[in-house]
Amino acid sequence: MLSQYLYISTAPTLPCEEVEAILAASARNNTARGITGLLLFNGRNFLQLLEGEADEVAGLMETITADPRHAGVSVLDRRMIEVRTCPDWAMKRVMIAESIANRRDMLERDLPEGLDREVRKMIVNFAVLN
Repeated sequence: MLSQYLYISTAPTLPCEEVEAILAASARNNTARGITGLLLFNGRNFLQLLEGEADEVAGLMETITADPRHAGVSVLDRRMIEVRTCPDWAMKRVMIAESIANRRDMLERDLPEGLDREVRKMIVNFAVLN
């Protein structure tokens, strides 16, 4: 059985280069751990969807929670799933359009089709807040 987590955290002083380094490391490490997902960063907060074997995702969440580069890790949703919604994404960065008006349309186009409706709503709501 697979596990899926959706969490947010705060990283107000993280430079773009560091975000890119996190993405590169995530893509590399997640492939080895069989974890897939997506990441949004709005310049202040992360929202990340992780999915994979329950033990692997739980272990990664422990690592993420202990990472000093961000704070206030809060799990928005945790569920068991039968099928991955991001099977081909070791860690995809979903870009947030500069224009708040365009964010919803852009995300609706870029988010995976199989994503649970409530999880999709949380991701879109996060993106349109800033």
